[in-house]
This record gives sequence, structure tokens and C-alpha cells, in this order.
Amino acid sequence: MTGISEILVLVLLILCILIVPRMIAPKPSGKRKKTKSSAGIFTMKIRIAIVLSAAVLIISALWAKPWQGQILMFIVSGFLPVALGWSLVWIFSARKK
Repeated sequence: MTGISEILVLVLLILCILIVPRMIAPKPSGKRKKTKSSAGIFTMKIRIAIVLSAAVLIISALWAKPWQGQILMFIVSGFLPVALGWSLVWIFSARKK
């Protein structure tokens, strides 16, 4: 019987963690300034760049097979182009600001 009661207690705890915060409404905290922060917004170009970076790394890993000892080929064909691309994005984004 202790096994069933322990499972029920865990289910109850999980439900309380998920449901109780939604039942308690947050108190409004005066006036909030609405500022548009570009730090948390991913544009379509950035999202495409992230997906392409992951794709380049995956394709390079499948081609070079670094787990079989060809780590240098993976670094040259996968990691360096992605690092170079993102460093150029970082440099040119500072120029716009």
C-alpha cells in the first residue's frame, strides 16, 4: 500500500505545482514602461541562421564522423564555418547600432 500512496502524493505535488500558480493571479505593479527590447526577439533571419548553423554542424558530423577519430576534419568543415559566420553577424550587428 505504501507504493500506491507514494505515487498519489507525487501526483498531488505535481498537480499543485502546475495548477496553483495559475489560480493565484499576480498583483499589478503600478505603471510599467513598455520598451521594445531587441535582445529577446528573434527575427526570421536569425531563426533561419540558427537552423542553418545546426544543419551545417549535423551534416558535417555525419560526413566527417568525428567519433571515428576525424575530429580535425569536423572542426574545419563544420565548426569553423559556423563560428566564422556568427562572428561576422556579431560584428555587423554592432555596426548597425
